[in-house]
Amino acid sequence: MKKILLMTAVAVFGFLNINAQEVKFGAKAGVNFATLGGDVEDADGITSFHVGAVAEISISEKFSVQPELLYSAQGADNEDSYSEFGYSISEKTKIKLDYLNIPIMAKYYVAEGFSIEAGPQIGILLSANGEYEYKESYEGETFSDSDDEDIKDNFKGIDFGFNVGVGYKMDSGLNFSARYNLGLANINDTEDSDDWTIKNNVLQLSVGFMF
Repeated sequence: MKKILLMTAVAVFGFLNINAQEVKFGAKAGVNFATLGGDVEDADGITSFHVGAVAEISISEKFSVQPELLYSAQGADNEDSYSEFGYSISEKTKIKLDYLNIPIMAKYYVAEGFSIEAGPQIGILLSANGEYEYKESYEGETFSDSDDEDIKDNFKGIDFGFNVGVGYKMDSGLNFSARYNLGLANINDTEDSDDWTIKNNVLQLSVGFMF
């Protein structure tokens, strides 16, 4: 992990030396619409959030590089139910994955204030939590059970993805963006990881301000 962070830092500071005309710093926050892909079936998305710091390094009038450092809450949930002849079962599961994401975005301004962006992302897993709820009912009697546990050992500590998105920046520094993060790495770290892939997929809507 230390080597990855060092390589990322070298890359970011390298961009600073590529004839940078202007460097601006800012902050951003917004909503995540996250789910898990790969071999995961019937996963529903969860709504969460992201927040962090950004720097925009202008290389030319139309092109800039934007490294970011974001806390991002991700994961997925699933709900199954069955009911027949007075007997019913419902199960709910939720996986919460918290990441420190480091995207490095290349931005191209296609018009005044409007940009398209794309770039790689490294994610460092901070925590992973699993929630489980079970409810069974029959003839007026109900049995329920729930569990909440740390499942960080089931997931790899590093994730890799690729982002694409669009943005709009006002002269005041206020800006808005929409971005999709496609997970490229299998984050499953259990014994069946070779046969069962799990990947992060996240749609992010953000509002930010450049100082």
